[in-house]
Amino acid sequence: MNLLDLFSKIKLLIFDLDGVLTNGKLLIQADGEWLRELNIKDGYAIRLAQQKGFTISIVSGSGSLPVQQRLNSLGVEYVYQYVENKFLQVNTLIEELKLKKEEVLFMGDDLPDLPAFEAVGLSTCPCDAADEVLVKALYVSPRKGGEGCVRDVIEKVLKSQGLWVAQNPPSSL
Repeated sequence: MNLLDLFSKIKLLIFDLDGVLTNGKLLIQADGEWLRELNIKDGYAIRLAQQKGFTISIVSGSGSLPVQQRLNSLGVEYVYQYVENKFLQVNTLIEELKLKKEEVLFMGDDLPDLPAFEAVGLSTCPCDAADEVLVKALYVSPRKGGEGCVRDVIEKVLKSQGLWVAQNPPSSL
């Protein structure tokens, strides 16, 4: 089976947070809150994918209230923060949604994401992922974490299913 065939079967897209939706850099405020950057183009693609009927989920070992609020504003229903066992969380979500392994994509960038690769049909990562992740991913985005890698895989899924051109694009992000 070729890579495009794998993208054409996807119904659920699961993303790690730090290093995937963000560039992995943290600014730490005096109160201890972490500041992260999220890419607006990734946000648009997330909204568009949901509008086209796809389910988006975030599974992260970290988290924060501002991140939760941003994901809520994008309409992401399945947000799991402070997850210790990503394989278990991803597998539980797949079972809850009654999906097959080959209908699920996961994008991660570091060692804690590797177990989740085993739960899905299409493992992906940004091009600046850890070496161990780069060799295990079935698809490596040419984009870095926080710099459009999420949009890249969403585009590939939508294009492979003939859904990329948005007739009613989301009006706001």
